[in-house]
Amino acid sequence: MSEYNWCHGTKCHTYKTQDRVRGVKGNKVLRTRKIKITQWNFDSPWRYFCSQGCWTDFFISHANQCINIAPRNEALETPVNVSKEERTSTWSDRTYTETVITPIQQV
Repeated sequence: MSEYNWCHGTKCHTYKTQDRVRGVKGNKVLRTRKIKITQWNFDSPWRYFCSQGCWTDFFISHANQCINIAPRNEALETPVNVSKEERTSTWSDRTYTETVITPIQQV
């Protein structure tokens, strides 16, 4: 397995930054960035994208295909308990009511 991936951003090779310039005088090109796989990005999307912009470009170009992989046909829900609690501010003696939402642990 390679220690590097090429950025999957659809426009990565068009961005004019110094680290993308390759070639000899008179024959220069802008090249897609190479991403080193490290412990930080090993199990995340950042092993395939060099920046948020490249990630966004990829998703805009391939959004329909991504959604078709796992379509959502109904809303997801999480059971919660909602309660109101009286609290006293730590900065003043003001008392206020706070709404507390606690997810219910399912077994």
